[in-house]
Amino acid sequence: MSEHVKVPHEIKLLLGALACGTFAFSVLATVIGLQVFAITDSERDLGLVGLAQFVPILLLSPFTGTIADRFDRRRVFGAGLIITIAATFGLMAYAATNPTSVLPIFLLLAVNGVGRAVGTPASRALPIDLAPDGALERIIALRSLTFQIALIVGPLVGAFANKVSHVLPYVLVVIAQVLAILVLAGISKPATAKLESVAGPRQAIRDAVEGLRFIRRNQIVFGAISLDLFAVLFGGAVALLPAIVDKRLGIEDVDLGVGILRAATAAAAALAALVLSIRPLTRRAGPTLFAMIAIFGLATIVLGFTRSFLVAALAVAVLSATDQVSVFIRASIVPLATPESMRGRVLAVENVFIGGSNELGAYESGETAAWWGLAPAVVIGGIGTLLVVGVSWFVFPALRAVDRFSDVKPVLGTEPIPK
Repeated sequence: MSEHVKVPHEIKLLLGALACGTFAFSVLATVIGLQVFAITDSERDLGLVGLAQFVPILLLSPFTGTIADRFDRRRVFGAGLIITIAATFGLMAYAATNPTSVLPIFLLLAVNGVGRAVGTPASRALPIDLAPDGALERIIALRSLTFQIALIVGPLVGAFANKVSHVLPYVLVVIAQVLAILVLAGISKPATAKLESVAGPRQAIRDAVEGLRFIRRNQIVFGAISLDLFAVLFGGAVALLPAIVDKRLGIEDVDLGVGILRAATAAAAALAALVLSIRPLTRRAGPTLFAMIAIFGLATIVLGFTRSFLVAALAVAVLSATDQVSVFIRASIVPLATPESMRGRVLAVENVFIGGSNELGAYESGETAAWWGLAPAVVIGGIGTLLVVGVSWFVFPALRAVDRFSDVKPVLGTEPIPK
């Protein structure tokens, strides 16, 4: 694929809508964390913030994925945004009352989770639906770049806005969400195949089960999701950065130390996404995916052993950059290996597994550190990641054999290894 393939105008609009949605999400995540902690001063409640949003995604995604396969994905994405806007208005109104209880916040975050469950499968399928021949790799890379930029800008904007007013951040979130909907209106309906089964509650269950069975049968899809799931599960050391800075690196200003390391992760991810947007990966996609996750595991081990702040900063930067490349490959391979009429369901299930692995990975790292100590927990996580890579190399030969993304075709059964 030529790296100079022109990006269509509608793809640019879609990237703008996705960037607005990600910006809104990152502002909201930052502000909710700050406000919940200000009310309760409880780390446990910070964990419940994520749980309140994840439970609806866990329960609803198999069925909302079916909705994304049955209806116009632009409108499904827009419907998800409308639900999140309603939740944001509720949070805004509650913040204006100088709240003393976090229960209403958790309930409204659950509504926000419903909106994300509805909109995410459609939003993730749309770039592939709209991509012209030969431009997919660059479009996925540009999507990753805009995603990282929004994740960097959003928390900064949210934190500063929260200092001005506890209501202002929600105003900015609503503006971004509404702007995303308006931009979506300028995108034409993609000519992709839709789910044609007769609608109904029982059929929705059958359709969801069909999506799960497809994932299990397709070695490339199942391999990509499983590899990322277990690698993230064992490699959740970034969640321990405050403890690492305090107990291993000897930095007196823990907030500053964690801030620098977090900035290193964001900068490395953004740089990797920028490079991929300029020179997208076009060959040896499968082996590169395994290599990136193996380097991720090695960098985790280095982070566990080091007592040097500079080495730790380099380690987390490598962690973030390799993760960005692996996400780029997986985000290209999984939709390409999935029939158009099934992408919503497959991406919905993938969203549950990958999103859940981040939460569970942080939990696993914390529990391991409590049992065996901080450094052993990080090192063991890195070793676990390497073991996952080694086992997956032999268990998923079709995934490791993928060369060009154009080699990957939707196959309902067990597919041959690409040549």
